Amino acid sequence: MARNRKGRDISGWLIIDKPAGMTSTAVVNKAKWALQAKKAGHAGTLDPAATGLLAVALGEATKTVPYITDALKCYAFTVTLGASTNTDDAEGEVLETREARPTDDEIKDALGSFVGDIEQIPPAFSAVKIDGQRAYKRARDGEDFEIAARPLWVEELVMTGRPDADHVTLEMTCGKGGYVRSIARDLGEKLGCLGHVDHLRRLWSGPFDVETAIPFGTLDELAHDPALDAHIHPLEIGLEDLPMVTCPADSLTRFGNGNPAMVFPGDVEYGDECWVAHEGQAIAVGIYKSGEVHPSRVFNR
Repeated sequence: MARNRKGRDISGWLIIDKPAGMTSTAVVNKAKWALQAKKAGHAGTLDPAATGLLAVALGEATKTVPYITDALKCYAFTVTLGASTNTDDAEGEVLETREARPTDDEIKDALGSFVGDIEQIPPAFSAVKIDGQRAYKRARDGEDFEIAARPLWVEELVMTGRPDADHVTLEMTCGKGGYVRSIARDLGEKLGCLGHVDHLRRLWSGPFDVETAIPFGTLDELAHDPALDAHIHPLEIGLEDLPMVTCPADSLTRFGNGNPAMVFPGDVEYGDECWVAHEGQAIAVGIYKSGEVHPSRVFNR
């Protein structure tokens, strides 16, 4: 018999400014506890040392997580020049140091190699699976292994400052699956000085911006308080990149049973993925075909 999951049936997005020193899962669990939510997840892991935007999906919003993880996101970060580490960030063990330091112009010239469609090898200490086991576990066990390069779309990578000879600040906008630590590592290698990430902060992801995020401490301050609900964003925000169609009330039962149903198509064309709304609420996501949407996800509202 399936276990009856306790908690509130609450759906939407809670946007949190994650502090350093916590895993993304720990932040989600805290939000779930504070809201007494039945179900929660997140759209895109941040390393424990990283800060910034963590989009927490609640209830039915968890069904829209793929649309946020697939969207562009932006990171601000500092690269420490002159040293490589085994984790490609400041948390790791220094493997090698070099005295050479590039000029500002040399750094700017090198950044072009990391824009557009690139191939990136994830860090050894990452959640990538190698033969069914997480890379970071193999790395911690001292195993010798290789990680295959993966494609990444980098929309923009710009230098935003040079605090001193040993550090450069950058901002990157990229697609799904990007590792900022790999960018820092590979940039250091290209410049001949080595490098690793120092500070890393996610500024925005898809429709969500860190400027609208609540501090992590708010979860304790407003735990189990209805005032925390006021910070929840509608589920529908996670669908903004998809075209919307509407449906009549007669279609609701068919959609609720996972069956194709009639919609008013608007500007969508045959074969388009879209989301279906009724009186402003998301009902389903699916493929439009000849006056109907064939649902792939149905929201139990």
